[in-house]
Amino acid sequence: MKIKIIKNNIVKKVINSDKKITPLEIIKTEKISSPKDLPLAEKYIITAAKINNKTVSLEKTIESDCTLEILDISTKEGMRVYQDSLSMVLIRAAHELFQNARVKVKHSLADGYYIETFSRFLLTEGDTAKLKRKMKELISSDEKFIMNEVTIQKAIKIFANDNIKLNFLKYYSDKKILIYQFGDICDFFNGPLVPSSGYLQIFDLKYVPPGIVLRFPKIDNPDRIGEFQTQPNLLKIFTEYERWGNILDLSYVSTLNQKVEEFQIDEIIQVSEALHEKKIAQIAEDIFQKRNSVRLILITGPSGSGKTTFSKRLAIQLKVNGLSTLMISLDDYFLDRSKTPKDENNDYDFESINALDKNLVNKHIKYLLKGEEVEIPKYDFFEGEREKLGQKLRLNSNKILLIEGIHALNDKLSPELERRNKYKIYVSALTQLNLDNHNRISTSDTRIIRRIVRDSFYRGYSAYQTIKRWDSIKAGEQKYVFTFQEESDAMFNSALVYEMGVLRKYAIPALQKVPPESNEYSEVQRLINLLFFFLNIPEKTIPRNSIIREFISGSGFEY
Repeated sequence: MKIKIIKNNIVKKVINSDKKITPLEIIKTEKISSPKDLPLAEKYIITAAKINNKTVSLEKTIESDCTLEILDISTKEGMRVYQDSLSMVLIRAAHELFQNARVKVKHSLADGYYIETFSRFLLTEGDTAKLKRKMKELISSDEKFIMNEVTIQKAIKIFANDNIKLNFLKYYSDKKILIYQFGDICDFFNGPLVPSSGYLQIFDLKYVPPGIVLRFPKIDNPDRIGEFQTQPNLLKIFTEYERWGNILDLSYVSTLNQKVEEFQIDEIIQVSEALHEKKIAQIAEDIFQKRNSVRLILITGPSGSGKTTFSKRLAIQLKVNGLSTLMISLDDYFLDRSKTPKDENNDYDFESINALDKNLVNKHIKYLLKGEEVEIPKYDFFEGEREKLGQKLRLNSNKILLIEGIHALNDKLSPELERRNKYKIYVSALTQLNLDNHNRISTSDTRIIRRIVRDSFYRGYSAYQTIKRWDSIKAGEQKYVFTFQEESDAMFNSALVYEMGVLRKYAIPALQKVPPESNEYSEVQRLINLLFFFLNIPEKTIPRNSIIREFISGSGFEY
């Protein structure tokens, strides 16, 4: 049996084995780990492996010729395994410390997961300290995460007292499921865990009432916990949309699927869209109240957040209030692809502010606010060039200038205008659905699935190309977008509770075209598995002004 150990798609070593073997045994035999007990690859914690581009446990048996990649926490797959494993430790610690403890992993916040834990009451700051000490004890004990692949029928018996997990299993498409046992706790995750708790040395717990943040090292600094950044505006918007989920009686994928089966999805679509419209109207009203000072509305958000459609719908609501807008998209100010800066991997860095013609943006904002005419460019994403002839525009005295794009909140694009003359809006797709209490659906997953669908419709990119660029996109967002979200005057959550059921019919075929030999195949399979949890939702009743129409086509707006 020939095993090719690879890194960055390059074969580093070939191992011949005449018996079945696991990645963990190879690590020990080949001395990939350090002499210390803590499993390290050079200096980062090893968590999992890829066998033929599929992410697996370090204890997965290799039975035939394959490629093998060792994953540590400097990789997105390795970090995801680390995060799920730490969540399992927290869940057990809470159950051993507090009577009838209930743990719900809600969403990401700062550098971790925002979690609410109940027993009789929500946890206090003192309880958080106890929980952290208990987690450290469990990690020091280096107990095994016992891995068992069982039939769905057996899983139903294991979780007989957990209605949320039982409802989830009702829609699980595979015949078997991987369940982990840690002490008396049994659970499942959308991927493997580390072999034992001793791997999980780097973490922190932060009390952020009414919950806690389970903090992880970041991929770009995997050997330590960074400085905690408070995000009160983001937490507020998550809480608001969770309340909306309660209004719709939708917190889990299984409850959405039940609505589909019971032919109630049309009402869910209507209420979801009405909630969006209500929030947009509230933002428009706030701008109207500040109309004597606001001269420039700036709208930003990460890729796939739907900021373009939001901008157009906001313009309509502003008109209802008697305010007209002149709207400009920063996408039209991209430099020609030949002039676009490149990142450290020599790939085009479209997320950099230097990918925009900053001087032209500055000049046009200044001229428009003076009432002068400018010629707005038009960017062709298929050709990667700005068209020579654009649209000539002038900002009349009764209009407000509205600019949308990923760098819109960066004051480098409007340095001469005072802060009080700007109204800043941050848009993102903050998913409110969970698979169950312990398995969240990340905001990033929602956005990349949106982006895969839109890129195939409008930008000439395959799913493979979109996923290949996603790490670069996220790195750019961390540097150029997320840093500005707490500066905003308003935040808007563009996620729609029903959208995964609509996107799946476009996204799954696109993802299935990615070849198994590609390094992105593991991520492709994870996204396909996620989409398979959702039942198909017909799009016929989705209104033409819906944000989801920006991605699936059929919008009443021009883009």
